[in-house]
Amino acid sequence: MSNYVGDTQQQCLTAPENAAIIAALLNVEAKEKKIARQVVVLQIVVTLIGASIAYNFKGTPQIAIAVLSGGGISIVNGALLAWRMVRSALHPALEAHYQLRLMYFYAAERFLVVAALLYLCIALLTLSPPALLAGFVIGQSVLLVARLLLNKIKTEIVTKNV
Repeated sequence: MSNYVGDTQQQCLTAPENAAIIAALLNVEAKEKKIARQVVVLQIVVTLIGASIAYNFKGTPQIAIAVLSGGGISIVNGALLAWRMVRSALHPALEAHYQLRLMYFYAAERFLVVAALLYLCIALLTLSPPALLAGFVIGQSVLLVARLLLNKIKTEIVTKNV
């Protein structure tokens, strides 16, 4: 069904089409939450594995604690990213400028949290900086790779269903 408004054509959806769109959006949102949880769990598992490998190679608990702390900072970053993504999906803004401001605020927030935690671990807890950064890099690598792979799998599933 289409209505003409001036020189532009306006598309109107029927009730079943609206219901299908809403169900699809809710399904995508639920899958996104699941992917976010899976990424954080993968970060935890890989961080624990990395810390145990560091402990086996160096034999000191301080190195393992530093790797765990670096991975923990990365996990906090990933969890904060997932939490903000879910919150922004629950309250979609109508204005693009508002969404852009939120995106910049969330990025700055995550950056400051990571910087503060790294400072606390290096300066106050006097953990080994190379081991701490190695754990952080491991956790961030898992965040990036898992996000890419899980989104690729989600995209393949969606295209198969269409």
